[in-house]
Amino acid sequence: MEKVSIIGAGVMGMGIAQALAQQGFEVAVCDLERSIIERSLERTRKNLESLVNREKITAQEAEEIISRIKQTTNVEDISAADLIIEAASENMEVKKQVFVQLDGLCPATTILASNTSTLSPTEIASATKRPDKVIGMHWFNPAPVMRLIEVVVSAETSEETVQAVMEFSRRVGKTPVRVNEAPGGIVSRILRGYLNVAVDVLAEGVATVEDIDTAMKLGANFPMGPFELIDLIGVDIHTINSDALARELGDLKYRPHAFLRKMVRAGHLGRKTGRGFYNYTE
Repeated sequence: MEKVSIIGAGVMGMGIAQALAQQGFEVAVCDLERSIIERSLERTRKNLESLVNREKITAQEAEEIISRIKQTTNVEDISAADLIIEAASENMEVKKQVFVQLDGLCPATTILASNTSTLSPTEIASATKRPDKVIGMHWFNPAPVMRLIEVVVSAETSEETVQAVMEFSRRVGKTPVRVNEAPGGIVSRILRGYLNVAVDVLAEGVATVEDIDTAMKLGANFPMGPFELIDLIGVDIHTINSDALARELGDLKYRPHAFLRKMVRAGHLGRKTGRGFYNYTE
């Protein structure tokens, strides 16, 4: 697979684009909102500038990476691809609409992958006439840094599609793991429960945000504390994904605490808004 396109220019979509561009791939990113594309490109430039400042790449290499990321608001512009990775919002109806549109525009050989972490690739695939070429391809944030990709196999995904996506993942410097479809896959299912318990501990007044994070880093050898991680993921994204797991599994331990919903309503979404459990504007 040489031609790759991405639907959705949010944090994950543009992060995936940066990861691919850093590996030398030309990648086309489509989003209906030009403003989202522009904000995400600016964030990508800052990420690359940070790499230049740390002497991980040169200024010329940073410019070359940006030049490999093409942008458009027209889905037809990105349809002639070998692989399309959908990184739209975590909403089944939205994803089905995207896949119906792609199915009608793309060549029969195009593999359609969803970056979903909680929704069913089998249900997404049911909206298409090529369920054998629909697969879950769950990247992790920040996509240019995190090495794992969960390759989620639906009830209809062909072995040929699985192997093609596994091999592509290796080509772009990632380590793929094969996951039989289940709500949350491996990482999200384990992680959401842990993060929600951390919020419960905070809400019960057991300890402060800082002390809980310190305890988990020093006592469990985690590289980040739970609240640092929620701020990185996005309070809104964590809440949405936890809700989805609670519905799919019928397990209350995945139900997000009301405190998280208050933060979302207040716009305190973490690093991307400058404030979450921590203040990033100071």
